[in-house]
Amino acid sequence: MTHPLGVSRPDLTVADLPTPEEVFNVARIGPKELVKYAVGPSLIALGISIGSGEWLLGPLNVGQYGFVGVGWVILVSALLQTFYNVECSRYVLATGETPVVGWGRVPPGWFLWVPLSVLVVIFAFIAGGWAASAGQGVYALVHGTIAPAGAEEPRLWAIALLVLVFVIAASARRISRALELANWVMVGAILLGLLAIDLFVVPFSLWWEGIRGFFTPAAPPAGITATQLGALAGFTALASGLNWYVMGHYRDKGYGMGFRAGFISGLRGGRKEILASGVTFPDDERNRGLWRRWYRLLLTDMWGVFFVGAMLGMLLPTILMAQAVALSGEKPTRANVPTFVAAALGDEYGRALFYVALALGVLILFSTQLGIFEAMVRVTTDAAHATSPRLRALIEGDPRRFYYPFMLVLLVIISIVIHLALPVGLVEWSANLSNLGALIYPFMLIYLNSKLPRPARPRPWHYVILILNFLFFGFFFVNFVADTFGAPLVTF
Repeated sequence: MTHPLGVSRPDLTVADLPTPEEVFNVARIGPKELVKYAVGPSLIALGISIGSGEWLLGPLNVGQYGFVGVGWVILVSALLQTFYNVECSRYVLATGETPVVGWGRVPPGWFLWVPLSVLVVIFAFIAGGWAASAGQGVYALVHGTIAPAGAEEPRLWAIALLVLVFVIAASARRISRALELANWVMVGAILLGLLAIDLFVVPFSLWWEGIRGFFTPAAPPAGITATQLGALAGFTALASGLNWYVMGHYRDKGYGMGFRAGFISGLRGGRKEILASGVTFPDDERNRGLWRRWYRLLLTDMWGVFFVGAMLGMLLPTILMAQAVALSGEKPTRANVPTFVAAALGDEYGRALFYVALALGVLILFSTQLGIFEAMVRVTTDAAHATSPRLRALIEGDPRRFYYPFMLVLLVIISIVIHLALPVGLVEWSANLSNLGALIYPFMLIYLNSKLPRPARPRPWHYVILILNFLFFGFFFVNFVADTFGAPLVTF
């Protein structure tokens, strides 16, 4: 049996959904098993999320303009992006195909959408602002002082961290699992560390102001630019229209039909092939029940872990930044925002807190660096492997033979690019390019998900929310383009 879906790609083969117990090798999925085995892909996305947006752009904008008029943008962005993540992941669970491969089923076909999607992701993130910002934090940790403007050493530290990402991926048995475990440690340490510092230094009035800012609709504050606000919207939670580039981890985790499709193993793992085309399930009573179970696990992972973590990840750094501004009497700039909080806390409370804040900042930015760098390599590997029979023959069906050489090539390119601009300027560029994806991919998702087996298809109101993603993030991208090449459509 096969299930036709879209154009220019083979029909999906049909097989039964596995049970969650079969995938995770447990007798039942209780609370303990849920945390230990089933939750995970959202942590990789969350590790990326609590970084460029939450540690750099959110605190930068709040530090300069306050909470009101900025906070509601954060909340709306997080809600829309989490819903968008669920819809991207729905396709992965139902077909075992990663989104970049699925785009090849949308007319006119893979020859347009697959290479274009790879180029959009690489072009958006290859600027490496996330890597350069982490390098600034490491420099301050090593030397006990903020790096001077234009210093070379922070960039060398950024390159060293890229090499560390390669080492982590190379030493893994199963790359997605290694990323999950790393993010369990990093995200847990980040949120607990930020909570402890905030409880120690931030007055209750600022906590309330930060929370109230999320729920207070107001015009953007005077002076903020379309580029700044669009970057904040784009990198709150994850990467707006380009969030799909991380959702392929549900395949590697074994969610739904991803269990039938395979995964990318590390150099220490055994040789593992990935299906060049996807597989889906029949519409019968047994599979309808299993689909509902998998979908509930997906909702738990996304709303219970990703959304909650993303909101905490934005609240805790932004109120800390607001307190740092109050303590220092200064406002952060694009040049000093990666280390601004640490410097202000160090001046007020001593060197110990300076180093603690710096270490948290480095951890936050490295978790972003780990997820983005690996995901660029993963997206390109999945796309090349699925669409090129010649490549599959050349690598003898082993994706690692493409994955690791390409990672080294990308490492060299990013090492060059990060010398070209201020880290936060690079991050703002990436965030606004992420909003470009919102003009394209919601409609492609509507096309694909409407053709899934009936139990997996979204309800009509899901399509409405995908259109809201298009309107909200698309507006910021159009305004960014107008602002870059002339006058913005809207000024604040």
